[in-house]
Amino acid sequence: MQYISTRDRTRSFRASQAIARGLAEDGGLMTPAYFPKLPGTALKELSGMSYQQRAVYVMKLFLDEFSIKELSEFSAAAYGPDRFDTPAVAPVRALNGDTFCLELWHGPTCAFKDMALQMLPHLLTASLVKIEEEKTVCILVATSGDTGKGALEGFKDVPRTRILVFYPKNGVSAVQELQMVTQEGQNVGVCSVRGNFDDAQTGVKQLFSDEGLRERLARQGYFLSSANSINWGRVLPQIVYYISAYCDLLRDGRVAEGQKINVCVPTGNFGNILAAFYAREMGVPIDRLICASNSNNVLTDFIRSGVYDRNRPFYNTDSPSMDILISSNLERLLLALTQNDQEVRDYMAQLSACGRYQVSDRVREKLQKLFAGYCCDDQGTRARIGAVYQEYDYLIDPHTAVAFDALEQYRRETGDMTPAVVVSTASPFKFCGSVLEALGVKEQALGLNILDQLSEKTGQPAPEPLSSLRGKPVRFSQTVDRDGMLAAVLGMLE
Repeated sequence: MQYISTRDRTRSFRASQAIARGLAEDGGLMTPAYFPKLPGTALKELSGMSYQQRAVYVMKLFLDEFSIKELSEFSAAAYGPDRFDTPAVAPVRALNGDTFCLELWHGPTCAFKDMALQMLPHLLTASLVKIEEEKTVCILVATSGDTGKGALEGFKDVPRTRILVFYPKNGVSAVQELQMVTQEGQNVGVCSVRGNFDDAQTGVKQLFSDEGLRERLARQGYFLSSANSINWGRVLPQIVYYISAYCDLLRDGRVAEGQKINVCVPTGNFGNILAAFYAREMGVPIDRLICASNSNNVLTDFIRSGVYDRNRPFYNTDSPSMDILISSNLERLLLALTQNDQEVRDYMAQLSACGRYQVSDRVREKLQKLFAGYCCDDQGTRARIGAVYQEYDYLIDPHTAVAFDALEQYRRETGDMTPAVVVSTASPFKFCGSVLEALGVKEQALGLNILDQLSEKTGQPAPEPLSSLRGKPVRFSQTVDRDGMLAAVLGMLE
């Protein structure tokens, strides 16, 4: 399996090179040269396997340099009982006969990023060996909330790695911030950035394209890589859970063999729903991909109009992990729809120059056949949390609520009652304030006592990774402007 840049199909890379480098030097995203199709009996066979076995099967299709033995060891370590609180790893919860919830928050940081970031350190360190890289990898991460903690936890004290996470100051929840600034590990660093997530993400991308920085780090024995979803090693493990979800529905008799489902995904950077698209490309019977956005609805508008325009107000919302106006992974979808790297380069150049681009009518028609886009503001988000809890006795976080609301809008507009999987991306206990308000609680406890308050209100225990934050010392308090991110990187590596 060869990998190419979204901006230059003429150069190819092995999987280990793509994973180790993260981002192509031309600024493009590494993507497989083609997507393998699942054999006709694969879904039925996979239905009888554990999640760990399914992960090995799927990833092997893309990682021919890696042996079954290697991938089996990685999968056992990433998704074992000491990491995830359920043997199912990514269980599918049935709310009724045609609505299901894929729970992706049973890992060590209580968010869906664990599904990839528990695997990525194994893939990355093995890739370094395969490409005979002797330098230490310096991993730079921009986070809108959950990626940061997931990456920090995944790479904590991993040999030959250093990791620095940037997050928007006042742009994540209190629990998300506490998770990051108390992170243990000798090779980790955390720094907040004045501005929003796009400022942090743009700053990281600029660091990757800084040739002087690359040369300086090389002299010091380092090279840059990424744990954001721009790294193919992040996207690949996400494909697994969509295939696994369909297998669970098939195994449990919720769908018949070959029966189509819809998938509704809350997303900001487009990586999560992109993985669902790739699963569809491989042969999973997914019909419509419903893209759910909050008030930062740049993706909704793009799907409906074919115009991507980040020149709009930025909102800090109850669903901060989706507070994004520059959706990096959309570039991979554009290559899949156009099959033309020059066209992708032109779109990205327009985005960089003026903050907008408009795809061709041909691309827009392809996009709209696959995707539907809906958005939900904070008021609608809270209403949906309350409604789902009242109707199903099921507690969801704000991001998942945005997806449930988008699914309801889609069904009301189209009348399409195809069985649908809603992707649940975080534990509601990571967003206690918003969830309690949605349940009618106005007077809220301070600090981590709010975990107990939500637990008492709902009768559900707070996840141990969150309740164990009590008493942990704050290790990181640095805040910089975007132009201070370079100094923060150099300071960490001194």
